[in-house]
Amino acid sequence: MPGLMKPEIVAPAGSLEKMETALIFGADAVYFGLPDFSLRARINQFKLAELKKGAEKCRQLKKKFYLTFNIYAHQRHLKLINKYWSLVRKLQPNAIIISDPGLLALAKKHLPNIPIHLSTQANVTNAEAAKFWHQQGVKRIILARELNLEEIKKIKKAVPKLEIEIFGHGAMCMAYSGRCILSQWMARRSANLGDCAQPCRWKYNFFAAESQTGTESQTGEEEITTKNVKTAVFWDDQERFEMIVEEDQQGTYLFNSYDLCLIGQLDKIIRAGVSAVKIEGRNKSAYYAAITTRSYRRALKAAAKFTKGKINKKEYEAVIKREKRELASLSHRGYWTGFLLGKEPPQLQNRSCKKSPWLFVGISHQENENVDNTRCVFVHNVVKKGEIVTLIQPHGNIQAKIKAIKNSAGKEITAAHGGGETTYLITFSRIIKGNFLMRKKIMSIK
Repeated sequence: MPGLMKPEIVAPAGSLEKMETALIFGADAVYFGLPDFSLRARINQFKLAELKKGAEKCRQLKKKFYLTFNIYAHQRHLKLINKYWSLVRKLQPNAIIISDPGLLALAKKHLPNIPIHLSTQANVTNAEAAKFWHQQGVKRIILARELNLEEIKKIKKAVPKLEIEIFGHGAMCMAYSGRCILSQWMARRSANLGDCAQPCRWKYNFFAAESQTGTESQTGEEEITTKNVKTAVFWDDQERFEMIVEEDQQGTYLFNSYDLCLIGQLDKIIRAGVSAVKIEGRNKSAYYAAITTRSYRRALKAAAKFTKGKINKKEYEAVIKREKRELASLSHRGYWTGFLLGKEPPQLQNRSCKKSPWLFVGISHQENENVDNTRCVFVHNVVKKGEIVTLIQPHGNIQAKIKAIKNSAGKEITAAHGGGETTYLITFSRIIKGNFLMRKKIMSIK
């Protein structure tokens, strides 16, 4: 199909390590920001020094970076943010991401030459809203997650010069476009100021409910036998809406939406004229950044070839199947296509998440090619001499056995433990070149 552009992959960066990992594993751009003005306030390692290092690294790798100023600002934020405009001018990001109209007006005044991307928090769900924001000088809109494919196409057709970005992977919020007040109400932590306590992921219990025993299905993925299940119906005062909630001995997860995963829909997304596909997860690990970014990079490459007729449907589907297996290696809440295909996302009510069969144990960003099989590794979780590990690299996975481990003093040890700032010298059963992350199998998937 002539004229169709391959969307860029925009990956999360909650720290310099995660940022570098995402870029090495295939991201075209990353997004990060200062905790005071970003919707990731707590688990966010980007202070002023990290912002400068991150910008420098992106330029070094010839990748884009977008700075997030996507909170809904209160009056106290306006005075504080004015201190940072000169810093942003020096950093020269490829764009800044904003949701608040007041901050947008200030950004246009102080940063006239830096493009503005409108955050998904602004809830753009129709073409007239897209036209309005485009007229305000917005270059790209990150659409609300609640749109289906046909709506996305119509918005792009109505405003063809406007860049469209959509979320392709990550957590789904139970509130409309993430504009949730539950956290503020229950924990006095505002989600709209980047401090969400995620009460939608908490376990809830209730009493005086009907009990039953049976088997339930999680959207066709698997069957779970339940014992002593309590069932209750929640409804509003006029009984206009009701929700059946089930609780077993483990409690219930009342608002726990399935995670978004559009990796199998990338050919449709390309045809819709989407400019960028975003991966959610600044709070997630470097391992998450590597796996998601690499999988979407490979799948997007195949989708672009498929839309141009360079590979057939069978070849394309084989790539998607392979990358879905990789995404299944991550801890997740069950994957779903969100609202893209016009279906309501389900919820994982019987547990917090589906655990990964793998444990992320280490990372090595050693740039130079090694001459032997010993590498410097930053260890995240315990790893032992004699264990078989899988090394995750941008081009694929390889297995190796750990032959020896030495600590920073050069002393040989039998196990390396994570949680500190120390790196270890690990000797493998084979020569390893380039960057890698390391994982080990901790359980099998039935």
